Amino acid sequence: MSLISLSILIAVFAYVISPDPSPDANRIILEIGGKKPGFTQIFLLLRKDQPPPRPSFFSRLLSGEPDEYDYIPIYSVWRSNDSLLVSKYLDEGLEEKATYSLRNAAGAAVPYTVKRKTFWLGTDQFGRDILSRLLVGTRVSLSVGLITVLISLSIGVVLGALAGFYRGKTDDLIMWFINVMWSIPSLLLVFAITLMLGKGFWQIFIAIGLIMWVSTARIVRGQVLAVRQLEYVLAARALGLSDFRIIFRHILPNILGPVMVVSASNFASAIVIEAGLSFLGIGVQPPQPSWGLMIKENYNFIITHNPALALAPGLAIMTLVLAFNLLGNGLRDALQVRE
Repeated sequence: MSLISLSILIAVFAYVISPDPSPDANRIILEIGGKKPGFTQIFLLLRKDQPPPRPSFFSRLLSGEPDEYDYIPIYSVWRSNDSLLVSKYLDEGLEEKATYSLRNAAGAAVPYTVKRKTFWLGTDQFGRDILSRLLVGTRVSLSVGLITVLISLSIGVVLGALAGFYRGKTDDLIMWFINVMWSIPSLLLVFAITLMLGKGFWQIFIAIGLIMWVSTARIVRGQVLAVRQLEYVLAARALGLSDFRIIFRHILPNILGPVMVVSASNFASAIVIEAGLSFLGIGVQPPQPSWGLMIKENYNFIITHNPALALAPGLAIMTLVLAFNLLGNGLRDALQVRE
């Protein structure tokens, strides 16, 4: 719970705590691409020709703040009258001389035009800060889990409750549909739904949600079958209450324990599925950061000189999925769910 709570706080305040608060943490600096964790570089800040308007706090909290300056990696800089003479960084051991007008610099004097930045987790092939993209990518993983669970609960609880309460032909029809859905490989079904809805942020959430309601429906059906003949349900029927009220006001609140456990499991599964789909290129689309997409963009560094670029998002996925699985186990023990 502590780790999940920390992840939620990171997701909400990602752009506030991120070293790169630009939208999608997409500050591209090609000269420093593929650097190892702990890499430090000096930058000359130059004002853009058309500086973007400063967003409000809530706008920045939601979508970040566009960069007001261009970041020029440098070795050194000298001031000469109204110009800045720069030894520009091209690569390790390579430099280029350049001259910039002091009017475009970020400050009135040299100390204010230079900024030293440390990339604690390194940079990807486009020179973007891995730590910043990792923090912003937390939003995608938590969002896909939340939306998937809501969709799976909305469909699974309703169908499972109807099948368990009415039994007979209603149960046979719903169970036939559940078995058909269960027989289709999940990945192929997601591919089909994605091709129908298109690639994108919301489309992948809906696609995953539409394949994960089956387990919820089976759990709810079994629980409703177990409690539909208990005394409080018979008493509600004797009082003349409607079937809708009996199901949603009396039965469902008493079977929420197993539903919460399967929801925690579905949350973890949705994070893994989204990461896999993004790795395959049909999930979240660049430049929006996703942990699976980050692995795809940097997996070639695993067999070269810098495996940490791909291992960092992989460890983040593993840690968050483990947290939700442990939460599900804890809920099962606390609620005394019987197998």
